[in-house]
Order: sequence, then structure tokens, then C-alpha cells
Amino acid sequence: MKKYSENITKEFVNALPILSIKTEIQVINTAAEAEIAIAELSQVGIVGFDTETKPSFQKGIYNKIALLQIASDTKCYLFRLNKIGQNSAIKRLLEDTDVCKIGLSVHDDFHSLNKWMKFVPGNFIELQTYVRNFDITEMSLQKIYAIIFGQKISKSQQLSNWEAPALSAAQQLYAATDAWACRTIYLELKNNL
Repeated sequence: MKKYSENITKEFVNALPILSIKTEIQVINTAAEAEIAIAELSQVGIVGFDTETKPSFQKGIYNKIALLQIASDTKCYLFRLNKIGQNSAIKRLLEDTDVCKIGLSVHDDFHSLNKWMKFVPGNFIELQTYVRNFDITEMSLQKIYAIIFGQKISKSQQLSNWEAPALSAAQQLYAATDAWACRTIYLELKNNL
């Protein structure tokens, strides 16, 4: 099993080259588009998973989940939950035990998703737990990716408005990168067992 160095500081990460993914990104705004995307994703064995919520800068004010990102090896779908509303196809995928979903801090995502629509999570892997098998104790996606691949995931869009009428190209890339990176980390570690 490959050994990964843990000596990582914020300065070290900031000096790394920025990751630039080359996957297709598709924004899903309607229930009809979601149905087609879910049909495709249901055929994929392992996907990356993440969510985004518009930040609130006021104490005690919380926004609803706005975006669900699901990445395969070739495409990342960005489901605009704030536009689509409750959706049985998306719920089906989240509960599907045949599709392995890899995410980071998934219990936080489950909490937000359950406020959107009740579901029973099916076949999710928590990356923060999984990386411990490889003596990686860092818990942020950015640091885990830096340890394994020597590249930095940009977080410049993290606090942007995920409920905007249209997502900017920078927002789309940021959202897709996080889901894509979860899947990529898992597969890299799994292949190094």
C-alpha cells in the first residue's frame, strides 16, 4: 500500500498548482432534465457526490440546499434543487444501493437534503473515514487532494450565491470539481490497496 505524506500546511497547499478538471459539466434546471440525467447516472457504478447551499452571513439564518453535484468519470451533473423542487428520480438515485456515492462530510449533506426531501441514504462512502485507512488524518477535501495528487482545489467560489438565477462558469467548475475530486480520491486509494 502506498504511503502518503502528512506534512502539509496551508502555505504548502497554496503553493501547489491549481487543479483543472476536464470533465463535461451539465446544469440540470428541470424535472425532465433530472429524469434523463438520473437514468444515465443509474448505470454508473461509482459517482462523486457533493452539495452547495447559499451562505448566510447572519447568525441563526440558514438557507435551503440549492445544488446537488453528482460526477461520473466523464460528466458532472449539477442539479439545481432550488429550481427543480422535490424530485422522485433524484431521491431514487440517493437511495440506490447499486450506485456507490463518494462524498466528504456526507452527514451534513444528508441533513440538508432531508430538509429538501426525505430519503434513506443508499451506499454512501464517507471519504473522511475512508482516508484513515491510508493514515491520512486531514479532513478537508482540499488537503486530502493535495496530499494524494500534489494539486490544489480552488475554493474561491465556496461562499458564492448558489441560488443565483444562473450559475457562472466559475461556480459550475467549482461545484463540479468537488464532486469529481471525491470520486477520484476514492478510486486512487482503492487502486493502491
